[in-house]
Amino acid sequence: MDYLRELNMASVLLRTGLAVLLGAVLGLERGRKNRPAGFRTYMLVCLGATLVMMTNQYVFQQYGVSDPVRMGAQVVSGIGFLGAGTIIITGRRQVKGITTAAGLWAAACGGLAIGIGFYEGAIVGGVATFLIITAMQKTDTALRRRSKEIELYLEYGKEHRLSDFIAFAREKGFEIEDIQLTTNRQQDKENVMAILSVKSAERLLHSEMVEILSQAPGVNYLEEL
Repeated sequence: MDYLRELNMASVLLRTGLAVLLGAVLGLERGRKNRPAGFRTYMLVCLGATLVMMTNQYVFQQYGVSDPVRMGAQVVSGIGFLGAGTIIITGRRQVKGITTAAGLWAAACGGLAIGIGFYEGAIVGGVATFLIITAMQKTDTALRRRSKEIELYLEYGKEHRLSDFIAFAREKGFEIEDIQLTTNRQQDKENVMAILSVKSAERLLHSEMVEILSQAPGVNYLEEL
């Protein structure tokens, strides 16, 4: 095992193959969901981080200069630029892509561990990351659906007042905690758009909350963000 922690042809082949495998496993789930960063992107990120660490180790061993983990530190901070490119804000102020960005960062960290020869940490961390991305999704969704607070996108007719919607919500046991009026690119002249933070006095499913509030006068469209 000590032989494989040193930089030689056998360890280079092992680290490269393991990096590609780890990136492929982590990117598989994202690719199936057609995310901006998918199968190949994860493999490239993990492989690139591994190559950086191997290069850093080579420079340190060959020339006796530089910190053996200095280049790796740049990867940890630099991967943020790539992750930021996967995060988008929709026209309805929905933030998407955060899980993908976090997965890319985790893939890069796994690649760094592989590149320096910390195989145990890379494998265990990779398995944990994969389980979080896949198996824990249902748990995350269930927690969100059972939360008393919900973010809503509302479109209501201009012939009605927003205060009517607020009064209706309070009658049904809801509290409006935040309101942001917004516009869309189509310049809808018939509706006023708003982003609402709503809290329920009772623990209801989010689908039930949307169904109740959809009955308010003047509501033309309502959905959870």
